[in-house]
Amino acid sequence: MPYAVKAMPRPRSLTTGQIAAAALAVADRDGLAGMTMRAVARELGMSTMALYRYVADREELEGHVLELVLGAVDTAPPPGAHWRERLVVLAERMRAAVAGHPRVLPLTVTHRHHAPGVLRWGEAVLAVLTEAGVTGTARAVALRALTAYVIGATQQEHLGPLSGAGTEAIAALTAADFPLMAATARDARGLAVEREFRRGLELLLDGIGGSLGERPSTGAE
Repeated sequence: MPYAVKAMPRPRSLTTGQIAAAALAVADRDGLAGMTMRAVARELGMSTMALYRYVADREELEGHVLELVLGAVDTAPPPGAHWRERLVVLAERMRAAVAGHPRVLPLTVTHRHHAPGVLRWGEAVLAVLTEAGVTGTARAVALRALTAYVIGATQQEHLGPLSGAGTEAIAALTAADFPLMAATARDARGLAVEREFRRGLELLLDGIGGSLGERPSTGAE
């Protein structure tokens, strides 16, 4: 009697969202360096080769992860508010989204030219700038400056914090070598990161407002 052929189980079907969620879980736990195709496949309970049936390579996987993080960002600025306040809201929404998963922050830089979430946010910022009267090269500079500030400030906050031990280390520098760095670090003690982010953003918006003939904000200290 011939042996019966045992059917192999069919690979389970996965959605892009499920794969991105598994990759994000790995990145949150082990960092981007640990978010390998093999590690994500293990997280999903499948072989690495099986994962390649869904994702072409690491770059595509990173794109799915970034979209998962930024896809929920509300890019509709509050109606009726002044252009400055609308940009503050958009900036703080982006900061909150990426701050929830700080280990994927570098992806906002490496994928900024094609990540749908970054592009949607940029489009919303440009709409506010355009309505305010910022156009041409000034608008391009403003968008790049705002993007760099939000991403850079959030990276400093989570990947290379200036507060806490970092501030104390700089404050302890010898006055003979770094007098201003040490003094500034002492001034920064107790400065809340939310206040620092908002004030830095206000300084940037003051520059944009100056090009429109507006007076600086009253938040200067």
